[in-house]
Amino acid sequence: MRMLAEFFPEFADMLDEMDALYAQKRSIDEKTYQFICFALSIKGRSKPCVLKHFKGALEAGATVKELAYILALTMREAAGADDCWTHDVLGEWKEIIAGNITCDCQK
Repeated sequence: MRMLAEFFPEFADMLDEMDALYAQKRSIDEKTYQFICFALSIKGRSKPCVLKHFKGALEAGATVKELAYILALTMREAAGADDCWTHDVLGEWKEIIAGNITCDCQK
């Protein structure tokens, strides 16, 4: 964000406006909001956001046990999604080995 604030402040300002709009229109309680943000932060691998929403959830009345559950749930669901996606990609592994399926990536 610091780079955006310096070189594209209009965009950074719009993100702040969006955050304010989300806060104004929120139709879920603070603890639920923090749980969702905590889970998304874990999946997004954002250390500052994980810390922010861990603390925010505690301030909203969550327990460490609840946060541990959210962490476990996020890790399990992410693993399941990664597992399904990987199986879809590698489902035709015999065809890949035979050279009938190739990567479309530019080298």
